[in-house]
Amino acid sequence: MFPSRRTCAVRRLWRNRCQNGGLQGGLKPLTHSLFKRLREDQLEMLARAVEAGAAEDRVGCVSLARSGVNHWPQVLTCKLFRWPDLRCPHQLKRLCICDCSRKSVEESGLVCCNPYHFSRMCDPESPPPPYSKLSPSKNQNNIDGFGLAPHLSREAHWCSVAYWEHRTRVGRLYAVHEPSVGVFCDLPRGNGFCLGQLHVADRHEMVRRTRGKIGRGILLSREWDGVWAYNRSEHPVFVNSPTLGPPNSRRLSVHKVQPGYSVKIFDYDKALALQRTAILDFPDGPYDPNSIRISFAKGWGPCYSRQFITSCPCWLEILLNHS
Repeated sequence: MFPSRRTCAVRRLWRNRCQNGGLQGGLKPLTHSLFKRLREDQLEMLARAVEAGAAEDRVGCVSLARSGVNHWPQVLTCKLFRWPDLRCPHQLKRLCICDCSRKSVEESGLVCCNPYHFSRMCDPESPPPPYSKLSPSKNQNNIDGFGLAPHLSREAHWCSVAYWEHRTRVGRLYAVHEPSVGVFCDLPRGNGFCLGQLHVADRHEMVRRTRGKIGRGILLSREWDGVWAYNRSEHPVFVNSPTLGPPNSRRLSVHKVQPGYSVKIFDYDKALALQRTAILDFPDGPYDPNSIRISFAKGWGPCYSRQFITSCPCWLEILLNHS
């Protein structure tokens, strides 16, 4: 007798769980309970999402009614299939590709269980700034919050993205009108700024190797509290932004964002405060309070051999539009 579609989907899910401690602490009965609450088509969708990983954005939400559940289903699935060390929902950020993000759990009564509709919030690390990750306490954004940034209509472009290889800009400025955009080299059925289509004769070997690490790249999203970046590649990215460093600091602050993690790369409230109070006088060149720089795979600054962003093989300049 052939197994049912439901049984096959459950087996696929068990096969793809994290092997390093994904069922510790009594998670197995909770997982069985979750699978029983999901319909057959939802189990199959969840299995497709887990098997595809971050390579497929088009797998939809796996929605579950929050009422009657004494645990966070999204924490359970993220812990099972992505991060065994995950502890609480405040360590997660819902991505803009999740349809459930349009409404809060309180409004819809539903929560999404697709683990690839979430990212991890950056944790603090040593040494302290200028090289540090962002503390979750500074980014306690509700994981269900998502919306349009203030003062900009849907018709206006909210940012432009420039791609650089060392000191040379490659291609034109890419104007972003949608609330989110992917920047990538290799993403099946991806929409956005494809760096793989930008061709340069006689590329430097270091640039070619670094481009090979961009892969699925990053996802930029304009939200109600600022601009967020989600690293969906398999290598770290490094970020410099006016609102990431300590207030009024004159030192370069570069933040490392690991694969699968998100960071608020531009905070609207902090930006307004900086414009009112900061003395913007930097000895290393011009300062743009609405510019963010992201380097793929290679860091720069005081803690690295590369002192300047122009020494990095592949990097982005995000120019925010506040007109």
